[in-house]
Amino acid sequence: MRPGASRQMDTLLAICLGIGLSAAVGFRIFLPPFVVGLAAALGFIELPASAQWLSSNTALMAFGAAMLIELLAYMIPWVDNLLDTIATPLAVVAGTVLAASFLGEMPTALRWTLALVAGGGASATTQGLTTVTRAASTATTGGVANPLVSGAEAVAALLTTILALIVPVAVAAIVLAVAVFVFWRIGRRRSRSVTA
Repeated sequence: MRPGASRQMDTLLAICLGIGLSAAVGFRIFLPPFVVGLAAALGFIELPASAQWLSSNTALMAFGAAMLIELLAYMIPWVDNLLDTIATPLAVVAGTVLAASFLGEMPTALRWTLALVAGGGASATTQGLTTVTRAASTATTGGVANPLVSGAEAVAALLTTILALIVPVAVAAIVLAVAVFVFWRIGRRRSRSVTA
């Protein structure tokens, strides 16, 4: 493989990894960066220079503590709905930063633009889906089923993170397919309401 082609493949994998990890951030903000940092600290994965801060002791302690607080808080009905209000913009920011951390080989402007569109968009999509799911759970069960929904979201965040590290292209393809489907449904619903 030519050096240029190899560099393009590395860039594609970095973009796909950023999208997959950002989608996981939409489920839980602090779990994906903690898992990635821990995996790197334990030697399971090698991070690019721009993402090595994730495996520092300071980052691991901060993300670990924040992850535990986030996981516990989401198990409390009604508190979880309040957290969604705060988590939506935070997920976009966290998804953008996480994606940018894996795109360090690009020019700065391109890196942050791509991170915002791909990473922020992926995290916003999954965060939006979790917000809608939790609101439906609250409306139909009075919040009784919300801890089950929260537990499923935490598992989804963990699995998405692990799969993004193992098969980033497949995870990115699934995330993009889900995003296209969601936006198609929203557009279809809006066109129906306009014609009604």
